[in-house]
Formats: sequence, C-alpha cells, structure tokens
Amino acid sequence: MKNILVLGASGQIGSELTGELRKIYGSDHVVGGDINLNVSCELKESGPYEYIDIRDGEKIVEVIKKYNIDTIYNLVALLSAVGEQKPQFSWEINIGGLMTVLEIAREHKCAVFTPSSIGAFGPTTPPDHTPQDTIMRPTTIYGISKAAGELLSDYYYLKYGVDTRSVRYPGLISYKTLPGGGTTDYAVEIFYEAIKTKKYKSPLPQGTFLDMMYMPDAIRAAIDLMEADPARLVHRNSFNVTAMSFDPEILAGEIKKHIPDFVLGYEINPVLVKIANSWPNSMDDSCARSEWGWKPQYDLSAMTAEMLERLGEKLK
Repeated sequence: MKNILVLGASGQIGSELTGELRKIYGSDHVVGGDINLNVSCELKESGPYEYIDIRDGEKIVEVIKKYNIDTIYNLVALLSAVGEQKPQFSWEINIGGLMTVLEIAREHKCAVFTPSSIGAFGPTTPPDHTPQDTIMRPTTIYGISKAAGELLSDYYYLKYGVDTRSVRYPGLISYKTLPGGGTTDYAVEIFYEAIKTKKYKSPLPQGTFLDMMYMPDAIRAAIDLMEADPARLVHRNSFNVTAMSFDPEILAGEIKKHIPDFVLGYEINPVLVKIANSWPNSMDDSCARSEWGWKPQYDLSAMTAEMLERLGEKLK
C-alpha cells in the first residue's frame, strides 16, 4: 500500500485530489500538507493533515519519516496571473519549492508528481494540435517556471533515478473550489455568474480558444499516470493532456442551452489576453493516450450540465 503526501492539499487541485486518493488508498495512507491554516474540516478530519511550507525542507522530511511516505504529489504553485504580479516570489515557490521536493525525494526514494501546464508553451509554439515535443519559449514567469520544472524533473530521473512524472494541464474547471489566479479562471467564474446574475463579462475576447478540462478528469489523469507501468513511459515530464477546446462564445452558447436568457458581455483584460495568446489553442495528447491510456470522460456538453447542476445546489 502506498503512503502519499499531497503538498498544496487545500488548493484547487489538491483539495479534490486528496479526497480521491484517500478513497483509493485509505485515509490513513494519504497525508494532506499545506501552508493554509484555514483548511476545510473535511480535509483535516478525513485523514492526517500537517502544516507544511514548501520552502521548509526539514518539515517535509519530518513528515516523510513520520508517515513512511513513498509518493509525493507536489501541487504547490503560484498561477499565471498572480505570478506576473510577484515574479520573484513565484520563482521561489514554483522552482525553489520543486527543487526542495526533488532533493528530498532523491534522499528518501520517493516518487514525485508535479503538474506542468499549457503555460509552459509560448507564442512561437505551434498553436493548433500542439505536439508533445515542440518548441517551448514561454513569456510568463509561471510558464518559465513550468518549463524549467519539466527539465528539472527529467534531470532528477535521468541522473538520480527519481520516479518523476507530470502532465501539462489545460485550464481546469471545478464547482468545488474557487479559481486561484489563473488566466483560464473565466471558465469557472462564468458558471457562478450565469446562476447568480444570468450575465457575465469575459476578460478574454471572442476567438480566444484554450484547452480546458473538468476537474474529475484532471484528478484521474494524475492518479492514472502515477499508476502507469514505467516501462511504457517514453515521456515523463511532461505529457500533454486535454479534454476540450473552446472560446468564451462557445462556452456561453452551451450555458444558454440550460439558461436561455444568459447574456455574455466583454470587459477585456489586456494582461490576461497577452498571456492567453501565448498559449496553444489545442494540444495533441496522443502520447498520453498511447503510453498510459489517457482518455477524458467529460466533453463540453457533459461538463456544462454537471457544473450548472452542482453549482446550482451549492449556491442555493
């Protein structure tokens, strides 16, 4: 039985991933770790929880020894929009934190999952059906840290044999947790406003296509990759994964099927537009499909219906 540490357990991905891991491996075998003191009762009460700052290597080692950890999901990161406001701090957390985790994993023989992102690509990357292996020249500190993180993770695998794996997540959509400062946050915010006010002003213009994924698929991708036979993995850091690609108009059109009087407007944010325009319109995830059997379960229609249903219940 695995013993797992989830760093960033109260974040957008971590809060849902921790719960799913506890269902699979048992609550006592999955430790949630986060710097956040105001975490949900569910996260604290459903299994062991530790206060951990990603920069505090001694504390991470203490927790690894205490719970005999063999697998680390490192989800700690400052996202794209927030990172542009705090580039030095973003690098300290995203790369300094990853370096700390990788070095500890080397010393204590742990496997490591660290998500990458579509942000690792840049404006010179082929934008349509972006290949698994292609030019990566990101222009945001978030993207630069993600591209560097992929290389660093591969380095620890090639030089030290650390079992590092990751996926390049597209924009993630969830009804359980609020957005955390990413460029694709509009695709979550729009659902809240559709239910509450039946109108929404998008910060990205019509025609801005981005890859997206519903959170249950994102959680499954991480777990499936970590369970995959290593002999099948040609690529490790990092796999393209996607489920759907749309622009604000297409998403609004899908919402209107459920809320006919929903109105989409625009209040363009130039900073977010610049970031979004440097990312792919769509990714080719054929390597993930062939090497470890990746296949999303939710398309735009299924995701929209469930988001509106679940958020409708949540916002009553």
